[in-house]
Amino acid sequence: MNIHEYQARELFAKFHVATQPGSVAFTPDEASQVAAKLGGKIVVKAQIHAGGRGKGTFKNGFKGGVHLCDTPDEAKDLATNMLGQVLVTHQTGPEGKEVGKIFVGQAVDITRELYFAILLDRATSAPVVIASTEGGVDIEAVAEHSPEKILRLAVNPFLGLQPYQTRLIAAKLGLTGKLMTQASKLFTNLYRLFLESDCSMVEVNPLVVTAQGELLALDAKFNFDDNALYRQPAIVAMRDVTEEDPREVAASEYALNYIGLDGNIACLVNGAGLAMATMDIIQYAGGSPANFLDVGGGATKEQVAAAFRIILGDPNVKGILVNIFGGIMDCNIIATGIVEAARETSLAIPLVVRLEGNNVAAGKKTLAESGLSLVTGDDILDAARKIVAAVAAH
Repeated sequence: MNIHEYQARELFAKFHVATQPGSVAFTPDEASQVAAKLGGKIVVKAQIHAGGRGKGTFKNGFKGGVHLCDTPDEAKDLATNMLGQVLVTHQTGPEGKEVGKIFVGQAVDITRELYFAILLDRATSAPVVIASTEGGVDIEAVAEHSPEKILRLAVNPFLGLQPYQTRLIAAKLGLTGKLMTQASKLFTNLYRLFLESDCSMVEVNPLVVTAQGELLALDAKFNFDDNALYRQPAIVAMRDVTEEDPREVAASEYALNYIGLDGNIACLVNGAGLAMATMDIIQYAGGSPANFLDVGGGATKEQVAAAFRIILGDPNVKGILVNIFGGIMDCNIIATGIVEAARETSLAIPLVVRLEGNNVAAGKKTLAESGLSLVTGDDILDAARKIVAAVAAH
C-alpha cells in the first residue's frame, strides 16, 4: 500500500519529523486559502502515486505537476490547471493518472539536497539505512554511476537505530554542529515511524538543508507491510483506491492477491510460488500471462467466483488457465466454484483446468459432469500448451 505526499507529511507531524508547512487542497479555492494562510513563496504539487511529477505533462497541455508561485491567486490558477486533469510522467505510462488533489506548501530556500531511506533488507530480515549526499535524483542512478556516494548501514532489530549511528550518518552526509543535532533527532524519529507504522520502506528524497540552517524532510515515499495493516487502521484509512487498478481493489475485497499484466491468458492459481511458475510456463509455451492471481491455500467457492469475475473484467483476456495443487485446498471446492462461476458469467472463452492433490478425483468428476466446454490438463506444461493453442484457435 502507498500513500500520497501530503499524507506522508501527516505522519511526519505525528512522529515529529521536521518538514515544511502546508496542506492538501481539493479545489482551486482551497488552494488559494491555504496559500493565503501560509504567505510568502508557495509550492503547488500534484498528488498522484507516481514519481517524475515535476517533469510530467498534463493531457490538457499544461506542463509540470510541481510549480512555484508568489500569490494566492497564482496558486488558484495552478490548481485550476491541475485538478481534474490527467498527468503523464515516466512512471505512469502513457495513460497517466488523474489529479484529484494537490499539496500547497511553503516554498523552501534549499542549499543542499540529500537522500535518506530506511528499508527492510530481506536478506538479513532486518532494517537497513541507505543515505547519500546525492539527493533530489534517482538513487538507482547514483548507485550505477557513483556507488561510493551511497552509505549503507545495517540496524540491529533488537537494539534499533543507535545515537552513535545517527551521528555517523550525519557526519557522512556532511552535517555538523547544529545540523548534526537536527539530523540525529530526525533520523531517530523516522526510525520510530518506520517501526511503529509497520513500514517496509520510508524514503526521504530530498532531505534538504535550507538557507536558514534547517534540516527538513521535503518529500517522502512510504510502503507498508500489507500483512500488518490489520493493526494500522489509521494507515488503512489513508488508502486511495482511485490510484489503484480497479481489479486489484476488487480482489482485495475478497482477500485475493491479484496483479494485472499485459498478456491475454488469465491465471487462477493457489499459492504465490505456483502462480509465478504458472506464468513462466505460459510464457515458455508461447503465450503471455494476463495476470498474477493467487486465491490462497483455503479459497472458498465465493472467492473462486469473484476471481472469475475479476479476470473477465479484463477485455484483453482471451483464455483462462486454472492451475490448482490441493494441499490444504480441496480440489472439489475449486471445481464447484469454477462451474458456478462459468455458468454465472456465461463463459465464452477457452478454459483449461489442471487439478492435482487433495480430493482431486471428486473435483475432476464435478468438472466432467458440469456440461461445460472446458479442457483438462494432465500436468502444468500440458495445461499451458493447451490454453495457448486454444487461444490461438479461438
